[in-house]
Amino acid sequence: MQISDNAAIVTGGASGLGGATARALAARGAKVFALDLPKSIENAETVEGVTYLAADVTSGEQVQAAVDTVTAGDAPLRIVVNCAGVGTAGRVVGKTGPHDLDVFRKVIEVNLIGTFNVLRLTAAAIAKTPELEGGQRGVVVNTASVAAYDGQIGQAAYASSKGGVVGLTLPAARDLSGSGIRVMTIAPGIIDTPMLAGVTEEFRAGLASGVPFPKRLGLPAEYAQLAVAIVEHDYLNGEVIRMDGALRMAPR
Repeated sequence: MQISDNAAIVTGGASGLGGATARALAARGAKVFALDLPKSIENAETVEGVTYLAADVTSGEQVQAAVDTVTAGDAPLRIVVNCAGVGTAGRVVGKTGPHDLDVFRKVIEVNLIGTFNVLRLTAAAIAKTPELEGGQRGVVVNTASVAAYDGQIGQAAYASSKGGVVGLTLPAARDLSGSGIRVMTIAPGIIDTPMLAGVTEEFRAGLASGVPFPKRLGLPAEYAQLAVAIVEHDYLNGEVIRMDGALRMAPR
């Protein structure tokens, strides 16, 4: 599916994976709407072709309002990339006792329920657009993590949430096949995002040393490159692609 002259929604679009994806889609002629929290948008760079919309992905009302804004424009909504997410660390039973249930619930709410919320509302809008060649109407790309398969010590909440996104991929693709909407998921490894900005070079080198090849951290631009390839490749559907340099996470 061509990217130019279509509208695209990218969640978590103010920075990191979402920011890189928003820039990549805009560079290819898409009219991009980057959804993020207000505080993140305040610090976002101005990018030609990218409009920032404040929305919490866990809110049905806020996401629907954003979708309504996008579909009111002159470019049809056909592309959605879900990058919004949060991370946390905590053992099931740690030194201070059992895992905080509210923290676990919050991670699931943002990473899994938020992804599904955006998927369901954007898919409903895409389903109303005219059919393209082969009956296709659009594509949704979700973001999981290698933690879905190789969750480390302290990643019970995060791995559970991303495992849910992996499990969502195929049934969602099957559900939406009748509407001509593809659903794909990218499972990144260790990516050099703003979350790693505060770590030392020694720690960063330690993370990179565990990657078989290339022996470095992944780049947000490489995630964006893969997301763009998925959008343009019409026969990719219902699958999770690991982007991790052949990394398999150790227990810790």
